[in-house]
Amino acid sequence: MTVNLEVAEGVGTIRLDRPPMNALDVATQDRLRELAEEATRREDVRAVVIYGGEKVFAAGADIKEMQAMDHTAMVLRARGLQDAFTAVARIPKPVVAAVTGYALGGGCELALCADYRIAGENAKLGQPEILLGLIPGAGGTQRLPRLIGPSKAKDLIFTGRMVKADEALALGLVDRVVPAGEVYEQAHAWAARLAQGPALALRAAKEAVDAGLETDIETGLTVERNWFAGLFATEDRERGMRSFVEEGPGKAKFL
Repeated sequence: MTVNLEVAEGVGTIRLDRPPMNALDVATQDRLRELAEEATRREDVRAVVIYGGEKVFAAGADIKEMQAMDHTAMVLRARGLQDAFTAVARIPKPVVAAVTGYALGGGCELALCADYRIAGENAKLGQPEILLGLIPGAGGTQRLPRLIGPSKAKDLIFTGRMVKADEALALGLVDRVVPAGEVYEQAHAWAARLAQGPALALRAAKEAVDAGLETDIETGLTVERNWFAGLFATEDRERGMRSFVEEGPGKAKFL
């Protein structure tokens, strides 16, 4: 398999495994969608790490495969490409990308689908599609400007240049930079901590933020209000408030 899902202690690791560069061909894209949907369904998966291995996250699409596709073939495939990445973005649980080495083109777009990005000092990110006479097609023109702002996103998309980890951090493209050998460990620790949290509240928080970014503030406040009130019907809310009153803040156990 080109992508695998391993689950331990509430954390599901979606591992890209297509040596040497984890090129995202059609089969890998479809497998990614399947496992994102599986991670969404499984109750034993409470947080997710996306990881490409110690040397590379994903160097982008399979260019040889794409070169053989004509306009008609890509018209038929483009929705499947986007759907695979959207399935990752819509996992209703905390998702962290553990980025080592290259995260280019589709690899960068995959990292954009996570809620949080931890990069190794050896990471290089970018959207080089313009150098092929193309534009990003797996969400880069939409998710990148929402994350770092339109002018900075246009600079990366227009030039196709790669940025190293330190510049990616300054741009807001990644959230933390660590030694390359610690990337997965720290990403897993981030996910494991949240896997111990209140699953429904985390789901509500993610949906409220994501939905709010796509609409006006009044509609976003309605989404927030409905989730906020709805959580008062959950066992986790009862447990959290009872623990706060009886034991003080931050001591509730939600599993």
